[in-house]
Amino acid sequence: MKLTEERMYQASLEKDSSFEGIYWMAVKTTGIFCRPTCTARKPKRGNVEFFVNTEKAIENGYRPCKICRPLEKLNETPQYIQDLLDELQQNESLKIKDADLLKRNIEPVTIRRWFLKNHGMTFHAFQRESRMNKAFKKIKNGESIIEVALDSGYESLSGFNERFKEVIGTTPKNTDRRTIIDLKRIETPLGPMFACACEEGICLLEFTDRKNIDRQLAHLSKVMNAEIVQGENKHFEQLENELNEYFEGKRTTFEVPLYITGTDFQKKVWQLLTEIPQGETRTYKQQSEFLGNPKAIRAVGTANGINKIAIIIPCHRVIGSDGDLVGYAGGIWRKQKLLELEGAILF
Repeated sequence: MKLTEERMYQASLEKDSSFEGIYWMAVKTTGIFCRPTCTARKPKRGNVEFFVNTEKAIENGYRPCKICRPLEKLNETPQYIQDLLDELQQNESLKIKDADLLKRNIEPVTIRRWFLKNHGMTFHAFQRESRMNKAFKKIKNGESIIEVALDSGYESLSGFNERFKEVIGTTPKNTDRRTIIDLKRIETPLGPMFACACEEGICLLEFTDRKNIDRQLAHLSKVMNAEIVQGENKHFEQLENELNEYFEGKRTTFEVPLYITGTDFQKKVWQLLTEIPQGETRTYKQQSEFLGNPKAIRAVGTANGINKIAIIIPCHRVIGSDGDLVGYAGGIWRKQKLLELEGAILF
């Protein structure tokens, strides 16, 4: 995707997030460079220049903006929050209260806002979900409800039962009639992603700012008749390792198990996506022809658009017939970066 400087300047004026990761704007009068979405006052057109990566901006003597922090990964989890998450993972009965945060010089309001923005819930609600996720699996594996309640930090069985039902949607005694989908926020160089997994494998992998992500999660919950709950899953470690290798250029295919939900037609479209070699692209028309139905271009495009497992099922490798990078819910800039990473020839 070729951009003119005029278009990039206009995008910065509009704080257009679809250009994140494509360019950085440097201001000659202040010596700083910014993201396209920076909220700082915009300079005059004659006082700026543009760079396709941060390294070039630094080489030319510019400093990173302190407002938009262009050297940080997009929406990256701050280290002090990651430390809290690691601590909670290691100690399932741990409850971190506001007073505990203040002792660590962490403002509770700041934590609350971050979790509401990035997880759609408060930090305390996140902790409850994580504890109930672990409790559900323990009870499912035959452990007694009383022991699980105590291990989860509850002194009252009634209090545990109430929280359990609130999160899981059923009482601890009825876990055999209920299933859950584990949800985790993972970091990537192109921004954080939500990963969902069940016993069989990964059933969703999407960028957290994807269009209609809430709708995707709600549909997954409905078709699998399961509650989506924050928590760990045996497939997440393999997923994260393979994604890291992919972004480092050390992996071309994925081996993590998948659990795919969809119609027979959608599954055929998604299977065909996995057969596009890394470093190559196809058009929607070519995909429909491979399916044996040249007139199904729109249906193929629709199926691509509702693919729930980004990157692994590589819908980013399908482009418009004129070579334009179109139709990627995670953002066209990400589509470009993924194809650049894979060495695809864009025409």
